[in-house]
Amino acid sequence: MTIERIVIPVIEDAGLNSRLSEHFGRAPYFMVIEMSSEGEILKVEAIPNTSEHFGGFGRPPDRILQLNPTVLITYNMGPRALNMFQQARVTVLRANALTVREVIEAFKRGQLEELTEGCRKARSLF
Repeated sequence: MTIERIVIPVIEDAGLNSRLSEHFGRAPYFMVIEMSSEGEILKVEAIPNTSEHFGGFGRPPDRILQLNPTVLITYNMGPRALNMFQQARVTVLRANALTVREVIEAFKRGQLEELTEGCRKARSLF
């Protein structure tokens, strides 16, 4: 059985009801969802964002890569962060819903587009 490890930046720790963060790097939490190839959710865990944006160390992409994701779902991100994920072979998809539950359902149905270009408005943090 193949397991997808999906990371989604969120503004709260409310499990599948957590709302997605509009700011990828400034999300207070990263929701980690482990899902079987059959679409069964095996695990849901909120990981605090301990990057330098929250008084910790490292950049948000580095923090997420430590979680070993296969997929990252977000509204948008800057070009440098996107490039880091592409080089690490993490699939980055554009979110199209407000909650983790809704975006996971869209993912299961194949309704999320791949994010291929970073947001030029994103402030460079690197």
